[in-house]
Amino acid sequence: MTKPVLFLFLSLLIGFFRAGAQTTAPAPSVEVVADKRVGTLVEKHTEINQRGKSKGYRVQIYFGSDKAKAKEMKAKFLNLYGREMRAYEPYEQPNFKIRVGDFRTRMEAYRFWKKIKADFPTAFIVESDIEPGEEHSK
Repeated sequence: MTKPVLFLFLSLLIGFFRAGAQTTAPAPSVEVVADKRVGTLVEKHTEINQRGKSKGYRVQIYFGSDKAKAKEMKAKFLNLYGREMRAYEPYEQPNFKIRVGDFRTRMEAYRFWKKIKADFPTAFIVESDIEPGEEHSK
């Protein structure tokens, strides 16, 4: 579920509870009319989160067969950006990779890539399965 749709749903939900929380003079009854698709969207959102992964992007900062160099690059990244971003170590024989972040859009990944390119000049953006709810758009 996209952030605008989730925001709209939560706004409607909060408005519904606020309308029912009035304790002063009796007000005329309020009937909330919601689109039938809202329930479907909530179910789909729940299903996607239960699957565990979704499509997105990460920034790859290292690719090579040297395991020590891969560990060194990961440590360097975590020292510089560890508080705001996670690092992953996928291994595809014979290459070690260090990928960072969980971005839903290429634009979010691009913004982060621009931020780190001075420290990691060979970094580039790759499509990847990302962890739901772990997106970073800083």
